[in-house]
Amino acid sequence: MTEEPMIFEQWTPTTTPEALNDDKIPKPDDKPKPKRSTNIKRRHQNTYRRAFSEMRLLDLCMDEFPFQDGDSYHFITGGDVDGLSYLKIILRQQDLDYCLMSTWCMASEDVYQIEDYLKAGKIKKMDVYVGEIFPGTYRLEYALLKPMIESYGGRVAVFKNHSKIFAGYGDKFHFGVETSANVNTNPRVENGCITIDKKLYEFYREYFDGIVSFDK
Repeated sequence: MTEEPMIFEQWTPTTTPEALNDDKIPKPDDKPKPKRSTNIKRRHQNTYRRAFSEMRLLDLCMDEFPFQDGDSYHFITGGDVDGLSYLKIILRQQDLDYCLMSTWCMASEDVYQIEDYLKAGKIKKMDVYVGEIFPGTYRLEYALLKPMIESYGGRVAVFKNHSKIFAGYGDKFHFGVETSANVNTNPRVENGCITIDKKLYEFYREYFDGIVSFDK
């Protein structure tokens, strides 16, 4: 079903942690400090779907093709649905000039799947952002992923990361995918959202481009 348009308002705190200390109250001419968290506000139509297998997820999304600019598609999922499932949905509609991926972890099979997309030209360039445990706990996956991504002009950045995001663009549309699921499959219930919107893509691209990797 399709809900009425929703407006998400931006909330800005009136009291900063610095202002709680009287002798450190910011002065009007002080330069603003960089924000650790950020958000955007937007208006769109929402579509809601449930899927408890990857094939069911793909079938449901086929009903929505072609995706409409400004719309969001929300999912509650389970079974074999993981973060990479959402990328498959996007690639069913268009090849990508660029894609960024953020995940806590992934399996070696997922690395090979990404490599197949790059070799086939389905994705021309990709940046990957992983959690700080990834190089040590997922050594094989990291050893496979880093040189492969770099060979296609991208980078692998390691930092204190637990976000699960895809964002990118092709000839037809820009998009952002937000999900609780990592790239590797697990049997847990997860949520996900695909939003077709250039501003959302730019929102995530600007943030992740500024990440400095732990791994030099």
